[in-house]
Amino acid sequence: MSNTLQPREAGKFITEKSKDVFVEPEGIQKLADKLYEKIIRNEITLAGWKGLHELNPQSSGEDAVNWVFFADTLNFSFWSESEDEKYLVKYKGKEYSGYWSLCAAMNRALDEGIPLTAASYYSTVTMDQLKKILRSDSKFPIPMIEERLNILHQTGKVIMEKFGGSFLNVLKQSEKSAVKLMQLVVENFPSYRDEATFQGIKVAFYKRAQILVGDIWGVLEGKGDGCFSDIRQITMFADYRIPQALVHFGVMRYSENLLKKLNEGWLFQNEDVEEIEIRGCSIWAVELICEQIEELFRKNGGKMNNEITPVLIDHFLWDYARDYRDEINVVPYHRVRCIYY
Repeated sequence: MSNTLQPREAGKFITEKSKDVFVEPEGIQKLADKLYEKIIRNEITLAGWKGLHELNPQSSGEDAVNWVFFADTLNFSFWSESEDEKYLVKYKGKEYSGYWSLCAAMNRALDEGIPLTAASYYSTVTMDQLKKILRSDSKFPIPMIEERLNILHQTGKVIMEKFGGSFLNVLKQSEKSAVKLMQLVVENFPSYRDEATFQGIKVAFYKRAQILVGDIWGVLEGKGDGCFSDIRQITMFADYRIPQALVHFGVMRYSENLLKKLNEGWLFQNEDVEEIEIRGCSIWAVELICEQIEELFRKNGGKMNNEITPVLIDHFLWDYARDYRDEINVVPYHRVRCIYY
């Protein structure tokens, strides 16, 4: 990891060299103004992580921590080939899609008495058991089921052998450092090692490792073992939805060539140059938005709350991208099938 540019530095480096994705200062300013207003009105807060999403654990104990770890270990590739081909899960009278369909399936399994989030269970779960747990209420199953099974076995084995069967022990080893927790996760769990080579330099995105840190921070409400002194060093989570929202808000712009590929439904490969540029520029754009919000607080004689981080801005953008899907789908998201996001 020492020779690899970490997500923030990687984002800056990629943005400076990018040929098909551009970060727009005017868009940064406009979105920062909009977010500043929301922060002032207490519409963007850490407490919102539990409050806004009924499927997230509402407690803060070891079970909640292990729930988050299981969810983020499988938190990848939920996009569907078309609007009619979605993986859907019905739970407590509601139908969920995308990442939330995974969370609904998890909660359904736990309600059925399956000790799903225990490493002792998922390290040896069979394909038939996993298919039943993650079963769809539409005709379309969850994508990449074989990869999910392999990752659960690999991850569960490491938790059992190195960390006494619980992710809480990984968290305790981080000594309340978000960066150290991210590094522990990336070093010990191969499926979280989200890296690429860009112009001869190794760059890291660590989308799932960082979202795991952000979710632990959320579920523990920034308290106890989740009181990370350096949470500001965790960047946004470079996926396929947030870039779409950033383009919608004029924060990022794509070249004609890239737009043509997106509109044609091009299937990119993990580590394609365009994919790296989209993800890297997204990271740097959110860093610049955060700096701009801080500047607005200074100008107005206030001080930015420590909670206002790229993680919370990511939460806002991701929710926006889901809630206003029709509005932002004017520019399609980049399609990649991989285990990293």
